[in-house]
Amino acid sequence: MSMSRMERLVVIGGDAAGMSAASQARRMRGPDELEIVAFERGHFSSYSACGIPYWVGGDVPERERLIARSPAEHRERAIDLRMRTEVTEIDVAGGRVRSLDLESGAEEWTSYDKLVIATGARPIRPDLPGVDAPGVHGVQTLDDGQALLDTLATTEGRRAVVVGAGYIGVEMAEALINRGYEVTVVNRGKEPMSTLDPDMGRLVHTAMENLGVTMVNDAEITKLLTGDAGRVRAVATEDAEYPADVVVLGIGVRPETTLARAAGLPLGDHGGLLTDLAMRVRGHENIWAGGDCVEVLDLISGRERHIALGTHANKHGQVIGSNVGGGYATFPGVVGTAVSKVCDLEIARTGLREKDAHRAGLRFEAVTIESTSRAGYYPDADLMTVKMLAERRTGRLLGVQIVGGEGAAKRVDIAAVALTAGMTVEQMTSLDLGYAPPFSPVWDPILVAARKAVTAVRKSAA
Repeated sequence: MSMSRMERLVVIGGDAAGMSAASQARRMRGPDELEIVAFERGHFSSYSACGIPYWVGGDVPERERLIARSPAEHRERAIDLRMRTEVTEIDVAGGRVRSLDLESGAEEWTSYDKLVIATGARPIRPDLPGVDAPGVHGVQTLDDGQALLDTLATTEGRRAVVVGAGYIGVEMAEALINRGYEVTVVNRGKEPMSTLDPDMGRLVHTAMENLGVTMVNDAEITKLLTGDAGRVRAVATEDAEYPADVVVLGIGVRPETTLARAAGLPLGDHGGLLTDLAMRVRGHENIWAGGDCVEVLDLISGRERHIALGTHANKHGQVIGSNVGGGYATFPGVVGTAVSKVCDLEIARTGLREKDAHRAGLRFEAVTIESTSRAGYYPDADLMTVKMLAERRTGRLLGVQIVGGEGAAKRVDIAAVALTAGMTVEQMTSLDLGYAPPFSPVWDPILVAARKAVTAVRKSAA
C-alpha cells in the first residue's frame, strides 16, 4: 500500500509577507504534516526595509538590527529557506516553480500543493540615459541599502541628489544630510509628499529647507550625466543640471509581478495581484499572495490600491499562513494610514486626500486647524496642523492629515480607528481621549478639527 505524499507549501520571497506566512503555517502544522520550501533571491530574510533610511543615516548603527529572523533561525523551525535562489517561472497548470541558484547557476523545478507569492515591489527606475550608471541607487532591499553604503564609503565627493520626494525620498534626504552630504531633492510634484494635499506638503517643504536640503519642485529629470569611468556626475532637468556624486531614486515602487503576469495570474490597474479577502489569488484555489506585490481594498473609496508597507505585509502573511495551515482568516482592507518624519517634523495621513475624494465622486468639506501637542502652558508644547475631510450631508470622516512637532504623527491612529469604524465627525467630538497637560490640550487637536468639520458640514447643509 502506497503512503500518501506529504503536502508541500512553496513560498516565493523571503521577507515580511512570505516568511510571516511560512512561520504561521508552521505554527499550525508540524514538519510531519507540511513541508515548507521558501526561495529568496537576496542575501537576507525577514528584515525591515522601512528601517533602511535610518541605517543609512546612522540612527541604526548596524545592519543586523534590521533583521528580525535569520535564514538559520527559519531553518531551525523546519522551513527550507533557500537564499540567493530566484524563482524564474511559475507553472500553474503543472503545480511547480522553476528556480535558479544565483551562485552556482543550477536550475531545478520544485512542485507545490500550495503556493505563496510574496515577490514584493521594485523601485521605479525611469527609462533615462545614465540611470544604470555606477553611483545611482534604488533603496528597496537590504542588498540595496548595503550597495548605497558601499558607494558612500568609497565616493570622495559630498554632493547627493535624491530624485522624488515621497516617503523614501524625504527620509533618504535626511539620512544623507546626517552623513554630511549637500542634498538636492528633485521632485516633479508641486510640493514634497504627494500622499498629502499640497497645502500640507508645503509645511514639509519648509522643514526640509530648514534642514539644509535644496528643494527643486515642479521638475522632471531628463537624463543622468556620467563622467570618469562612467560614474554618475549630475542629474539634468529640462532647464538645469545638479552635480551629483551619488544619486538616490525615491520615485516610488511598483508591484514586482513579472512572474505572476507571465503565469497568467490576475493583476489590477496598478499592476498588483488581485486576491480575495482570504488573500487567495482570484480564481486559483491553491495560490495565495501578499505584501507589496498585491493590491488591497481601500475601505473609504471602495477601490483597489497599491500600498507598499511592512505593516500590511506582515498582516497578509499571518492571514495566508492561517489559511494555508488549515485555519481561517481574512484581510478586510486598509484606510491608508502612514507616518514619517523630517528631522523633528512628524508627518501623518490616513484616508482620502482632496483629489482622492473628488476621484471617488464624493462631496466633502475640508477644514484645517492649528493646535499644540500639549497644554499650551506646559514646557515644549509643539505646534501641529491638522487637516480633516468630512462628507457633506452625512458628516462621515473621509481623511486626516497631520504635520507638526513631537506627538503629532501617532495622533493619526485616532482617525484611522474612526475611519475603520465609519464614524462621523460629530461622533468623533465625543470621543473620550486621554488628557493630561504633558500629553494634550483639554481639547485634543483631532477633536478641535472634528468640531470645525461639524460646523462646516452643517453650514453646507443649510
